[in-house]
Amino acid sequence: MENIDATDLAILNQLQNNSNINIKELASRINLTPTPVYERIKRLERDGYIMKYVALLDKQKLKRGMTVFCNVRLKEHAKNVGANFVKDIVALPEIIECYNIAGDYDFMLKILVEDMSSYQDFVMNKLSTIENIGNTQSVFVMGEIKHSTALAI
Repeated sequence: MENIDATDLAILNQLQNNSNINIKELASRINLTPTPVYERIKRLERDGYIMKYVALLDKQKLKRGMTVFCNVRLKEHAKNVGANFVKDIVALPEIIECYNIAGDYDFMLKILVEDMSSYQDFVMNKLSTIENIGNTQSVFVMGEIKHSTALAI
């Protein structure tokens, strides 16, 4: 974390808890005037500390209330095979996160669907059509205990 000070960290903390806060309110919370706060935010964006701003949506209201973690093992591990798998996974809107992992499986997918029937349809008609999948294991979330997008800084 080069060229970042305690004031920048305070700004980042405020923004990650409410990116919709206006500059005047943010400046008040960290005891600065609006102009330097605005300039610091622009620098933090330019330097890549702030990647983007998003709205967090209610999964239940949008009929995506079932969360499934699906571990995937590939049959082959050639570079082009992995690249094709990633290309296919990125194209599926039900998959909101994908991690390349170490251990018994190669990838961990976070999938949001409406219900078990929707997940079955997803597996049968989308996931199973992706080439080179050797094995999958699904883990169904029964309840969300903690969910945060905020980094401890």
